[in-house]
Amino acid sequence: MRLKIIRLNCVKSTNNEAIKLIQKNKLQPTMIIAKLQTKGRGTMGKKWVSKSGNIFTSIYFEINPKKINFRQYANLNPYIIKKILLKYTDFKVKIKWPNDLLIKKKKICGILQEVIEQRSRFFLIIGIGLNTLVTPRYKSFNAAALSDFSKKKIKNKIILEDIANIYEKFISNINKYSALNFKKYYKG
Repeated sequence: MRLKIIRLNCVKSTNNEAIKLIQKNKLQPTMIIAKLQTKGRGTMGKKWVSKSGNIFTSIYFEINPKKINFRQYANLNPYIIKKILLKYTDFKVKIKWPNDLLIKKKKICGILQEVIEQRSRFFLIIGIGLNTLVTPRYKSFNAAALSDFSKKKIKNKIILEDIANIYEKFISNINKYSALNFKKYYKG
């Protein structure tokens, strides 16, 4: 299943854009990519500091909550992104529950999941904020950029293609496998 790709210059939040599209009945699995977010969101209402040059994307698709519950997706998504990040660094990438990825105790990625209902159908929105090139400054915790831990040239376009490819594979097989089967694959 191919994702529809929507590229935007500046948005408040890519997850907010996904919600708007779903509410307008644009229900095809979609990946929204923005060059900049002005009000990126994290879990529990926390702010995601979005620095130009990093990755801000949301993917949404229909789910069947009776087959795979929200918690299974929450467990799976960090493993998917971790697998991609390991292509760029020799350092250990740790998952800090529920949605952060760290290298050397510094946050490089946050994932925000939301489920919304539209006409008795359920859609999962996976928002990914990934510090690839620019390190944001936070008062409450240490952050870093992937480029700080990589000897390879970081190209956002390639990372976004990797994210799209993995989620296309996942969406295409969502009815065949449980999230736990995918977790085993992505962990390896």
